[in-house]
Amino acid sequence: EAIRQEFRPTKVGDSFRPTWETCWFKVELSIPLAWAGREVHFIWESDGEGMVWRDAQPVQGLTKEGEKTSYILTSSLKETEPHSLTLYVELACNGLFGAGKGSMIAPPDPDRRFTLSKAELVIFNRDVYELLVDLEILLDMARLLGEEDQRSFQALYTANQMVNVCDVMDPSTFPAARDLAAAIFSQRNGESQHTIHAVGHCHIDSAWLWPYEETIRKCARSWVTVVRLMECNPELTFACSQLRPISVLWQAQQFEWVRSWYPGLYAQIQDFVAKGQFIPVGGTWVEMDGNLPSGESMVRQFLQGQRFFQEQFGQICSEFWLPDTFGYSAQLPQLMRGCGIRRFLTQKLSWNLVNTFPHHTFFWEGIDGSRVLTHFPPGDSYGMHGRVEEVLKTVKNNKDKGRVNHSALLFGFGDGGGGPTQKMLDRIKRMSDTDGLPRVQISTPDRLFSVLEKESSHLCTWVGELFLELHNGTYTTQAQIKKGNRECERILHDVEVLSTLAVVRGGAFKYPASQLQRLWRLLLLNQFHDVLPGSCIQLVVEDALQYYTEIRRAGAQLQEEAVQSLCRELLQPKAGSAKSTLVLNTLPWERTEVISRTGRAGTETLALVTVPSMGYAVVREPLLPAQPVAVRKQEDGSITMENGVIAVCLDMMGHLTSLRLVGSERESVPDGCYANQFALFDDVPLYWDAWDVMDYHLETRKPVTTLLKPLEITLAMGLRGSASFSLQIGKSSTLTQEIILDATCPYLRFLTQVEWKEAHKFLKVEFPVQVRSTNATYEIQFGHLQRPTHWNTSWDWARFEVWAHKWLDLSEHGFGVALLNDCKYGASAHGNVLSLSL
Repeated sequence: EAIRQEFRPTKVGDSFRPTWETCWFKVELSIPLAWAGREVHFIWESDGEGMVWRDAQPVQGLTKEGEKTSYILTSSLKETEPHSLTLYVELACNGLFGAGKGSMIAPPDPDRRFTLSKAELVIFNRDVYELLVDLEILLDMARLLGEEDQRSFQALYTANQMVNVCDVMDPSTFPAARDLAAAIFSQRNGESQHTIHAVGHCHIDSAWLWPYEETIRKCARSWVTVVRLMECNPELTFACSQLRPISVLWQAQQFEWVRSWYPGLYAQIQDFVAKGQFIPVGGTWVEMDGNLPSGESMVRQFLQGQRFFQEQFGQICSEFWLPDTFGYSAQLPQLMRGCGIRRFLTQKLSWNLVNTFPHHTFFWEGIDGSRVLTHFPPGDSYGMHGRVEEVLKTVKNNKDKGRVNHSALLFGFGDGGGGPTQKMLDRIKRMSDTDGLPRVQISTPDRLFSVLEKESSHLCTWVGELFLELHNGTYTTQAQIKKGNRECERILHDVEVLSTLAVVRGGAFKYPASQLQRLWRLLLLNQFHDVLPGSCIQLVVEDALQYYTEIRRAGAQLQEEAVQSLCRELLQPKAGSAKSTLVLNTLPWERTEVISRTGRAGTETLALVTVPSMGYAVVREPLLPAQPVAVRKQEDGSITMENGVIAVCLDMMGHLTSLRLVGSERESVPDGCYANQFALFDDVPLYWDAWDVMDYHLETRKPVTTLLKPLEITLAMGLRGSASFSLQIGKSSTLTQEIILDATCPYLRFLTQVEWKEAHKFLKVEFPVQVRSTNATYEIQFGHLQRPTHWNTSWDWARFEVWAHKWLDLSEHGFGVALLNDCKYGASAHGNVLSLSL
């Protein structure tokens, strides 16, 4: 399609716009005959990402920020090779890290210009390049090994000799200079030297500072570069999960994109997989957030990922690779083991703001006792460049010296793609076994973990969550994304339950497997570790919300089809029969609740119903509660509600001033305290605006006290009592809340709507309770976790803001209070105050 367009002349220095646009360039080359036998490169430099196309196929990614600005036309020009050819360059009007205005993480500048700064046909002098890499390694050894190490002096004197021997105007002197360097690099290490497993890596965020669609092109640019790199370095092996060289990781979703959009590139990758050069690792559909997805969602991440690898490569992954998410649930070890994975690699805890994590290689034990061998590359990065400084740091920084003698070094440009470069590989080759440096070998994740497993007898064990002491704001940022995730998880659960029941019942109903897989994959994609946390640009948020809308729409249709098949006879009206309501329960316990249904006149009416576990019931005559809900307004303007199970008192501000079990003298709200207290905090982090909330925000607490509409009774119907009020939040925002108590219900509901117009503010709701416990309990995937309610140690106070799923609980022997939610994740429990971040 691009080839068929009309092209106009352009020149170096021209600029192109707008952001996210695509520009195509037709480049006609004519290589001089005099360049016979020379290595010829096409040079292209721009501040936008580019890709070279030749014969209608992508052949080279071009990213100045990723040190990839050339396409090798020939390594030694022959007479039989074409001297005139036409290339096409696809230029994306965005950089490696998007197009932030003023800083990387700022919103994209829609009018940013992207300039073509160089377009040249050049001779590449390979001898000079190799000489420069030799000198770089030697000078780094001299500078970094220190005066107490004789190898630093040997490297320095060798570099000095090379300069003396080399005449830059006489290429015939280059071999002698290179021989001097080779003599140093060939002096071998002893057997006890630490071994570094260098693994090529190219982390590509499926969406972050760029939209999903741009990620597809990032994958192609990065992966075609990997293919070129493997062609020039056939001895290398590559592990893939986000598919990058030397050990790149495949994210199943990204591979699916490449297969759909770049079939020619996909065929080349398949060839390298067959040769054993691309090795799949990873195991999930995307590199998801490690905290917020439900247990079922995490299982589906592994299910979809492992199934993909099995179908494409004939094997499942034994390593889980998640280097860049914002903490790791204590349930993950059990899920990993259940999905055939016994090894785990990440490095994100090196970002801890308060405490330094005490291990780099250890066993990680989950809430059920499942253990996985875990490795954090001691270089504390997944984007190294293969430099001397990095390999020395990898050894020096290793916190498990003596226990193990092997570690990983991940090298290659990442986050925005790019991957390894030839220079990185050439540096590593020179350090493969050089005295004075750790032994560095191109390796694979399996080779690394296999050695670590043999050395694991003295490793320590870490029990519980791997909590990242940073980015706590991601539990709350982008409330609509959080709400969409929770709702869509519930919708897909309900569709599967009802569809399964319909299949079991028999008949013509066909289980909607393909439709459900499509919807699950949309949901799993949105659980990527910069989308569900909300740490992405507005374009990505808009895409994510559209996907949630599609899941809701298609899910509702599938649910209706399942219900029609399951209960068709019950849904047919019969002459003379009383009007009835079909009520379904998709949870695994019997439920008695108040529901809303449409009456004969089309009005909404309430009914108390009981529905069996994972079943349905036809309601004709609703149940009568043992005690109706009593709602009374007191002389002071407060409102009391009681249903025979619990009794509550609310003041005019909507504060909960009393909460107790009927028949018990135990008051849940301490004297003089207000539960359901909204509080506003300043939210001005050090740098990562959408990611972080800092501990000092707690010093800025301001209770919300501006009442717009006092508490008034809105419903008093026997089956349900409710009251509502409105508050002003900050300068421009409003909050309206309806507090509801249903008959027979053991909890109070708060339906809260906020029209949010604040900037750099953080809204929470607090519930002080009359319970004393040193630990609070939080729901996580398929289980729960206890965290301290005190700040005795730095490890405790670093968890001033934590995550939970649907509930958190503070209990002592025989009594407790739980705070539930249907769309929130950020929470805390300090002392006796339960807090939910809104």
